[in-house]
Amino acid sequence: MTPGFSGEGGVLKDLADEQAIGDADLLAVHLGWEPRLDPVQLSASSGLGLDRVLRALVCLGGAGRVGFDLAASSYFHRELPYDSDMIRGMHPRLREASALAEVGAVRRVRGGFEVKTEVTHRVRLDRSPPTCTCRWWGKHQGQRGPCKHVLAAELIEGS
Repeated sequence: MTPGFSGEGGVLKDLADEQAIGDADLLAVHLGWEPRLDPVQLSASSGLGLDRVLRALVCLGGAGRVGFDLAASSYFHRELPYDSDMIRGMHPRLREASALAEVGAVRRVRGGFEVKTEVTHRVRLDRSPPTCTCRWWGKHQGQRGPCKHVLAAELIEGS
């Protein structure tokens, strides 16, 4: 998991996940302006599993509602004037992935997905991290978050 705002794209999957966004709304009422947020305690108080709490904290971070203190290695409650829908729209890969999913450019095939852009890319979601045949994946190998093709396939997979 990547804390806070990530220019590298590590949070894009969580920002695209409708369940994580819904969980963030639920979790927000449990924040309480604490100087440190304990994900285990948030899990107990919200009834969400720890994995879901961590993904919701990423969404809340993207919306400016929590921060991550690298020195203390912990989340804290804050409120910045960000609109979560606007934040999602600001990420080019996420915006392009949503457009690919909406126009039907993603289709399930044996072993994964095909995503048709100017060429057809093969995506495998059953690997960690997921893989793609595009240049982005070839260059970064998942180290800078998912490419738009993987994100598009994940949007289809989750629907």
